[in-house]
Amino acid sequence: MDMATLFRLDGRTALVTGGTRGIGRMIAKGFVAQGARVFIASRDADACRATAKAIGATALPQDVGDVAGCRALAERLGDQVDALDILVNNAGAAWGAAFDEFPEAGWDKVMDLNVKSPFFLTQALHPLLKAGATPQRPAKVINIASIDGQRINPWETYSYQASKAALIHLTRRLAARLARDSIHVSGIAPGAFASDMNKAARDHGESLAKAIPAGRIGRDEDMAGAAIYLASRAGDYVVGETITVDGGLVHASTGTA
Repeated sequence: MDMATLFRLDGRTALVTGGTRGIGRMIAKGFVAQGARVFIASRDADACRATAKAIGATALPQDVGDVAGCRALAERLGDQVDALDILVNNAGAAWGAAFDEFPEAGWDKVMDLNVKSPFFLTQALHPLLKAGATPQRPAKVINIASIDGQRINPWETYSYQASKAALIHLTRRLAARLARDSIHVSGIAPGAFASDMNKAARDHGESLAKAIPAGRIGRDEDMAGAAIYLASRAGDYVVGETITVDGGLVHASTGTA
């Protein structure tokens, strides 16, 4: 048992969508620290390049909000690498509006980016994922869901909550199909991590922490650690599972939060 390299990612290539900020940046930065060659994708080209330079990654600016964008990103990555070891489907969107006013645009944007894009990007990258995968060293696909797909929150973010529940189930279905190609699919359901998307955690972390059994919101290391575990040899036997990283809010709360 080689514990010294169990969580290392040396020699592995990773792509993280939505990698310029929040959870995507936390994961990308952690992968770089563990020795991976990391590509980050974002629709904001300037932010993508700036973040890549700051953390030691490579920028691939691309909007993956539709199938054409997913295929374009896969083609651009294929111009630079012969194989992909780790794909993190992190790019996402949220939309909040009252039930009686919730718009079709808010439904479609969120479902397209949060559910459709992870499927079609994984499909487009399937040849690159298969190229270097073996039973001894499987490729990894990690879908970033949310605890909002595991339990109901009080906000009227209907399409977001539905999309994350769908992504958790899609993770299991993709895992069942792709395991035959030595591609192991898993997921992470984050709780409260400070980000531009989770403004409540960013701006009111101390208040939110009172409802979390661990007594705090998530730190960068918490998210990076979970992703490194799944991406590395340490997580090779985790297939189809979505790991909840939320300080116990979903599975260790008395229900008062």
